Amino acid sequence: MFFTAKTQPDSLLGWQKKSKRFLPFLLSIIFTLVVSSQSISSAPKNTEILWDTYGIPHIYGNNSQGAFQAFGWAQMQSHGNLLLRLYGQARGRAAEYWGEEYLDSDKWVLTMGVPKRANAWYKAQNREFRSYLNAFTKGINAYAKEHSDLIDDQVKVVLPITPEDVLSHLQRVLLFTFIVDPGRVANIHHTESAPGSNGWAIAPKRAANKKAMLLANPHLPWGDLFLWYEAQITAPGIDAYGASLVGIPVLAIAFNDNLGWTHTVNTHDGWDAYKLKLQKDGYLFDGKVRPFQNTTFVLKVKQKNGSLREQVFSVNSSVHGPVVSAKAGQAVALRVVGQDSPNVLEQWWDMAKAKNLTQFQKALQRLQLPMFTVMYADREGHIMHLFNGLVPVRQAGDFAYWQNIIPGDTSKTLWTKFHPYQDLPKVIDPPSGWLQNANDPPWTTTFPAAIKAEDYPPYMAPRGPMYFRAQRSAKMLAEDDNISFEEMIAYKHSTQMELAERILDDLIPAAQQQEDKIARRAAEVLAAWDRKADADSRGAVLFSSWVDNIDFDTVFKTPWSEKSPRTTPDGLADPQNAVKTLVNVATKVEKAYGKLDVAWGDVFRLQYGKLDLPANGGEGDKGIFRVVDFAPVGDGRLRAVAGDSYVAAVEFSQPIKAMALTSYGNATQPNSPHVGDQLQLFIRQQLRPIWRTRQEITEHLEERKVF
Repeated sequence: MFFTAKTQPDSLLGWQKKSKRFLPFLLSIIFTLVVSSQSISSAPKNTEILWDTYGIPHIYGNNSQGAFQAFGWAQMQSHGNLLLRLYGQARGRAAEYWGEEYLDSDKWVLTMGVPKRANAWYKAQNREFRSYLNAFTKGINAYAKEHSDLIDDQVKVVLPITPEDVLSHLQRVLLFTFIVDPGRVANIHHTESAPGSNGWAIAPKRAANKKAMLLANPHLPWGDLFLWYEAQITAPGIDAYGASLVGIPVLAIAFNDNLGWTHTVNTHDGWDAYKLKLQKDGYLFDGKVRPFQNTTFVLKVKQKNGSLREQVFSVNSSVHGPVVSAKAGQAVALRVVGQDSPNVLEQWWDMAKAKNLTQFQKALQRLQLPMFTVMYADREGHIMHLFNGLVPVRQAGDFAYWQNIIPGDTSKTLWTKFHPYQDLPKVIDPPSGWLQNANDPPWTTTFPAAIKAEDYPPYMAPRGPMYFRAQRSAKMLAEDDNISFEEMIAYKHSTQMELAERILDDLIPAAQQQEDKIARRAAEVLAAWDRKADADSRGAVLFSSWVDNIDFDTVFKTPWSEKSPRTTPDGLADPQNAVKTLVNVATKVEKAYGKLDVAWGDVFRLQYGKLDLPANGGEGDKGIFRVVDFAPVGDGRLRAVAGDSYVAAVEFSQPIKAMALTSYGNATQPNSPHVGDQLQLFIRQQLRPIWRTRQEITEHLEERKVF
């Protein structure tokens, strides 16, 4: 509202003089009305997106449907090409759209029954939430129509997007990538690790400001369906800030004025491979031959000349699930949890709307989210670690047993029920005042131990070991009983190698005693090294190369022990052999880089978009909390491909203190200025302030879109 000073008519002058004493009162009413009209809890007249200078969309919906529509629009503006490609793959028609390289992807999606199940899931939504999904896809399609010139022609074939596409994508991400993927099925055994994360919750008793704090820190690949998208969603009943994976219409990690949560990949077993005994045209089950259920698909595969080749593809299914391999009289069928849980999105949405721990747990108790640790903190000072997921009720066997191929000829091994919420490992407000998870089992979330493995079925989660990243995580929290918000952020960026602290006191003396000159020079480099993987750390490349050439199962003198989870493994079992490996590695390092003490950042790089910067951080198996995974680029150097992706640090003070970083930027569209625009902060180990109030956002406004 604007006021302009003007000369007033005489008839008004008398009134103004008489009412002068009421002016302060009148202005206070006007001020209250203006503020109330801008309140985040009230419905704005129009739905709008306020884009800040980091490309973060702050969505103000005049109702929930408006917020979902705007979120669909925003995701298209930031990631349109990627979004459409992901939805095309979730349909199981990517080979038809883009060629033979997507054929295996299509077969996986169709074998798992994703598109058909998406139709059932859509019908299973309640009427209100179905309207939200409709609105989300409406926003996607509206952006595509209005800004067709900004979308690659190659991906337009997927348009228009339907709500079923969103649910297909959700399944592909959660059930058939995070819980199980084709690579793990091909190896059958469950030993291949899934993407990881760090999560902390700190109670007021351990916080310098006496306010609970939360650290969200997922580590995922820097592309494809793993990409995080940062946003704020405000509508009647909700004001949540956080991140979602591209293509997901709600926030998966978030906080509001009252509470917040993050996820880590937990040691959850949500799939099993069953060996079937084939007989006649079926399989043996409880002494009887059962027929397979067969589904046939006609796949279309785009050829280089643009024509389509048809290919018939059949899937057999048993009572366990679809058959994923068959040969020599045997077949393997796959059973995966979560296929009858269509309301994951609504649960996440309600978690973000919750105002206290009771409401939050009420949403969690639905158990629609098939896996992931939940790490929680709130304004009232509560903290919680929940080993969340759909855990099958199994008749026998420990965790290790269920990592193998399971006999599928008996109903004794076929699980059909899941543990209810109250059965899951959980701790609220532990005496320690802190909780951590770095993809370790729930038994090591805090010390003294608050969740005891012996209180749960032996198949719930493995009994160990506690790996070096988790040990580093617990060590930082346990050794500081007065953690400030700034210290939490500094700890988050720690590149200290816990493994080096554990083993160099044996390796260096053993190398110093050798007559071999390169062994002694290597020892000098390691002795002078700061034990970190910062860009200017010298010795980290040598040590990391040595670690890559040792066997973790045999190298330690003292193996990991459940009785000493944070101080084992320790020492060298065979110092002479360890030095021999060090000499071989040192020779190669010196040849490749011209010196033994090459700086970490000279070898490990951040190459994203047009940027090529020195990296810091490294692999978690070396005990680095600041995780960055690298891949060779062909010139002796390596580039970051995964690791620290989205980070949020939150203190539940009044007002909330919060900082974040989306490492690779909040966009992938070629026309966006936000591709890689946060990497400079990343290399400086800094977070950026989160702007949540309308005033803050307006002060850093880049663009405004009104619907």
